[in-house]
Amino acid sequence: MAGTTAVVAFDFDRTIIDGDSDNWVITEMGLTRLFNKLRPTLPWNSLMDRMMKELHSQGKTAEDISECLKRTPLDPCIVAAIRAAHAHGCDLRVISDANRFYIETILEHHGVLGCFSVIYTNPSFVDEEEGRLRILPFHDSSSSPHGCKLCPPHMCKGLVIDQIQASVSKSGKKRFIYLGDGNGDYCPTLKLGESDYVMPRKNYPLSNRICGNPMLIKAQVHEWSTGEELERILKHLIDTIII
Repeated sequence: MAGTTAVVAFDFDRTIIDGDSDNWVITEMGLTRLFNKLRPTLPWNSLMDRMMKELHSQGKTAEDISECLKRTPLDPCIVAAIRAAHAHGCDLRVISDANRFYIETILEHHGVLGCFSVIYTNPSFVDEEEGRLRILPFHDSSSSPHGCKLCPPHMCKGLVIDQIQASVSKSGKKRFIYLGDGNGDYCPTLKLGESDYVMPRKNYPLSNRICGNPMLIKAQVHEWSTGEELERILKHLIDTIII
């Protein structure tokens, strides 16, 4: 993206939205008991795919799931932050362990899907034969394991950052701002350089890991807790990069 001021990479759950999109659907659609029963027996993506099968067996459609997702709370300050970053020419991307159907539905409902150039997440689709939503892993660990010991088998966000860095470097060096909260956001944080920024959510796993050994992090760290803080800090960092 020629002329881009920065690449801004957002995690989704507990970053763009305050909660967890998988848990939201499980709770709102009455799947908690079955989810808790099957949780010890299946990998996460397989478990969520099984939940979609259960909803289908109950007569629930992909549209029903979509309507549930549209009720997911999203802080207006974060919507404003996304729009402002996009208006400043930043290249916005999502790197998330949720899934494409959930993320695109929520972002489109709040009018900001078009602000993002790419979404890296677990693929999902509506099976035409069965008519149900399917959820698959980002990395197929059985055929092509990513080999990263820091990340879960189905997704290494560090590899995604490597790919983004390689692609944007062709059009001139870009500075990165990475926003996240969880353990899965630690690996990509380690990939950032001294001219980059990481915005961990305060008192969440990513923040705790950074604080546990801050010397491993080259990027400048700016913690946030609320949507209002995220908006203010992100705007300040983008302004700093522009200046």
